[in-house]
Amino acid sequence: MRIDVVSIFPQMFDAVRDFGMTRVALENEKLRLELWDPRDFCHDRYRRVDGRPYGGGPGMVMMAPPLAGAIRSARSAGGGKVIYLSPQGPRLTQERVRILATEPALVLLAGRYEGVDQRLLEREVDEELSIGDYVLPGGELPAMVLIEALVRYLPGVLGNDDSVKTESFSAGLLDWSQYTRPEVFEGVEVPAPLLTGNHEEIRRWRLKQALGQTWLRRPDLLAQRELNDEERSLLESFRQQYEK
Repeated sequence: MRIDVVSIFPQMFDAVRDFGMTRVALENEKLRLELWDPRDFCHDRYRRVDGRPYGGGPGMVMMAPPLAGAIRSARSAGGGKVIYLSPQGPRLTQERVRILATEPALVLLAGRYEGVDQRLLEREVDEELSIGDYVLPGGELPAMVLIEALVRYLPGVLGNDDSVKTESFSAGLLDWSQYTRPEVFEGVEVPAPLLTGNHEEIRRWRLKQALGQTWLRRPDLLAQRELNDEERSLLESFRQQYEK
């Protein structure tokens, strides 16, 4: 997969290049990451990328010409749809990440200041995405969030490709509780079903915990899911134990 990022702070993406799964993906050539600074596409000696908003108001707006130059160069080099990271876009979901991970190439636009000239968005941007209902100074961190989420779906990046199939949200549920050594920590033992070696018992315990955690923390997700007979029974069992 190729990802081109348009940002006036390309140095911020050293965090993506140098650490974690994204570094592994780059080293194994599962991911190619290219950065484009709009300042390189300015035609004035000050390399300005922002201007005061027409109509007045606080702050500055990113200008269309340098952004268009960077986006068009990125598209010419690698292709791919252009995604603008913006609090005005629909909220990013695991399902959207899964679909985007099938794209061979993407161009991510990280805005700054009060936003981007609307004419640039209408001409060059295919989609807007938000990582949450809050405002950040720029789109670099949201772009990194999206890159990290996408990399998990690239074959051969995770140590176990099945991990992405069982993590939170992949099945429309939150993840079950996880445990590792030691078996007893400060008097609290690992739940007995996880120590049995019985795969069916472990599966049912994990499903029950996933249903229960979703019921407690994100009931909205359960409302969107049609439970089968086993899931209804396990969830009812969790509720009874929780309400004792």
